Amino acid sequence: MSYKPPFAALNRWSLKGSTVCCIALISFAAGSLFTARLTHLQQVEADSNRVFELDIYHAVPGKVPALESRFSDAAKLLAKHDLDVVGYWVPNGDPAWNNTFIYLVAHSSREAAEKNWNAFHTDPAFQKYRKSENAEKLIENVDEIYMRPTNYSPMK
Repeated sequence: MSYKPPFAALNRWSLKGSTVCCIALISFAAGSLFTARLTHLQQVEADSNRVFELDIYHAVPGKVPALESRFSDAAKLLAKHDLDVVGYWVPNGDPAWNNTFIYLVAHSSREAAEKNWNAFHTDPAFQKYRKSENAEKLIENVDEIYMRPTNYSPMK
């Protein structure tokens, strides 16, 4: 019968413990990656209905600064109704577009856009902008277009 020092058994357990820890860590990492991938797929699917609304306002000649001021004032009200404005623009240096004001809104879906715009237009705080337009006409007409991102678009 061979004699084994008492610490030899501990070395074997230590080796087994390290192996178990490594397996647990690898399993955890693999599970985390798999879960992250599934979550990402669900996010992409959820965003597949996303639309962007491009609004081009053709202002009364010389009224773009007043229109900018009106939108600057209304920005918080738009945000209150989940109207996610990506940006506002005015042309810079092209005389053909001098009386133009442009903004882009991102919506989770066309249905959400309609719901949010309806809530915005029925908000009593919006009525002051209607009254303002009736008192001083700033807008000649508006071109509105809803767009979906392409599958290779950086912004989706």
